[in-house]
Amino acid sequence: MAAINVVLADDHAVVRKGIRDFLEEGGDIHVVAEAADGEQAKQLIQTHHPDVVILDIRMPNATGIEVTRWIREQAIPIGIIILTAYDDDPFIVAAIQAGANGYVLKNAEADQITAAVRAVYGGQSALSPTITQKLMSHMAGTTQPEKLVEPLTEREKEVLELAASGLTNRGIGLKLDISDRTVQGHLASIYSKLGVGSRTEAVTKALHLNLITLPGNNE
Repeated sequence: MAAINVVLADDHAVVRKGIRDFLEEGGDIHVVAEAADGEQAKQLIQTHHPDVVILDIRMPNATGIEVTRWIREQAIPIGIIILTAYDDDPFIVAAIQAGANGYVLKNAEADQITAAVRAVYGGQSALSPTITQKLMSHMAGTTQPEKLVEPLTEREKEVLELAASGLTNRGIGLKLDISDRTVQGHLASIYSKLGVGSRTEAVTKALHLNLITLPGNNE
C-alpha cells in the first residue's frame, strides 16, 4: 500500500514532533514536510503535493482557515484536517465552510487523529462526535429548516446515510450493488439539490432538514 503523504503545519515544534511521531508509527503515513506558519504551509503544499494537510488554526502569517480557503480556491486536490485546541463554534463553522474535510481536537487520542488522516485520504469526513454536535446545534439555532426546491430521491437518501456512516464511494457501491461512478453521480445530484460542496456539508444540512438520520439514531 502506498504511503499517505502529509504536510503538517503548527507553529510549535514540540507539538509537530509529537504528532509526527505517532502518525508515522503505523508505517502507512509519511510526514513529508513541516510548516511553522500558514504561508510556509502553502509553499510546502505546492512543492510536495501531499495527499493530506494537517493545519492548526492559530498560526502566524496565515491561519489554518485562511490556508484551507486558499487551497480550495486553487482547486488543489488534497484532504484538509484542522487539528486544534479550539472547539468554539465560530472556528468550527468557519473551517467547514472554508472546505475542511476534518476537524479534530488536539486532546483526541493518537489513534483517533491517525484514523482521521486515513478517513480523509479515503474521501471521508473526519469530525469528532463533539464537533458534529456543535455543528448541529449551530445550524438548529440559525434558521428554521428550509424546504428543498427538488427533494432527494430515496436512493439519494440511502447514499447520503451511508456516506454519513463513513463509507467510501466504493463501500457505498458495494452496499447498494451499484458502481462507483453511479455513487458519484448520486452525490453530485445531492450536492446540487442541497446547495453544498462537500460530504460534510451535505450530511450536516440533510440532518438539519431531517432528511436522514445518523447511524444508531434510528430508534
